[in-house]
Amino acid sequence: MLSTAPEATIPVRDLFRRGLVIPAHPLALTAERRLDERRQRALTRYYIDAGAGGLAVGVHTTQFAIHGTALLAPVLELAAETARGHDRERGREVVLVAGATGDTARAVAEAELAASLGYHMVLLSPHPELDEDALIDRARAVGEVLPVIGFYLQPAVGGRVLSRDFWTRLAAIESVIGIKVAPFDRYRTLDVLHGVCRAGREADLALYTGNDDHILADLITPHRVVVDGREVEVEFVGGLLGQWAVWVRRAVELLEEAGRARSGDDVAARRLLTLDGHLTDANAAIFDARHGFHGCIPGIHEVLRRQGLLAGRWCLDPEEELSPGQLAEIDRIWAAYPWLRDDEFVAEGLSRWLC
Repeated sequence: MLSTAPEATIPVRDLFRRGLVIPAHPLALTAERRLDERRQRALTRYYIDAGAGGLAVGVHTTQFAIHGTALLAPVLELAAETARGHDRERGREVVLVAGATGDTARAVAEAELAASLGYHMVLLSPHPELDEDALIDRARAVGEVLPVIGFYLQPAVGGRVLSRDFWTRLAAIESVIGIKVAPFDRYRTLDVLHGVCRAGREADLALYTGNDDHILADLITPHRVVVDGREVEVEFVGGLLGQWAVWVRRAVELLEEAGRARSGDDVAARRLLTLDGHLTDANAAIFDARHGFHGCIPGIHEVLRRQGLLAGRWCLDPEEELSPGQLAEIDRIWAAYPWLRDDEFVAEGLSRWLC
């Protein structure tokens, strides 16, 4: 049963465990590809006013290229500072998640930076050159600084295949408090679920879907996993998603409805299964699935540009742009699924967020 206490009095870890909408925060740039602080703050304000319970900053959607540069610290600081101001206005705490990358030394240093800025936990990206033993050691080291969210990132955008045994070992680490499951693959998603249950962490480790191609189906499904002859139920409690960097007001409503579906509301479950196809179709256009996700970040930027939150689609890499035909696909899904968008909500708040 969810706590009825005011959100301001609920510990951050409990807020995270009960399930939140956590947008993967984009990076607002000027045409000169410098940080646009005004629009970066506007995005943060939009997410919080839309009802997001957390923010993930310095993750793939923020552009991994900021890691190892002087841009990482101000981007993290800007989001934390803006969120704290909204915390005071709204009477609720926003869960702050910082992305950390690199080898053990760099990941620990980035976690220490995040901790100094008031972040609550770290989303730890996989490292392509470390074996599974080294990845486990790295997670333990980062966990001495801040609680860790494990991350199964799809290979198309820099992830790697990890074994079921790896997820069992990772879930057994006490400082690991959640896993973002984003391999875009049902077999690998099951590996994570089995690992969590084998480790006996299904009751206290929060699973967040990052499967942008399967969001609503993940959220409404009570997964029953058979481990060592016993049947264990585990569920996704929320989403930490690039797709939820856009249309966030609708995302909040969908997560609320998913909770009703998991509690036995068959009407809600049937409706969300229908919407799952719509949202996946929209995601295919925004994330550029047709071209191996090359245009996923510019696609997110294009949606935010249309709503007035961003001034353009600019990425740090000038070569990172929409793929051929992607703009037409975004036009198509924009017209096809108006019920997925939150244009009216954004229009009402835009001038306030940009002030």
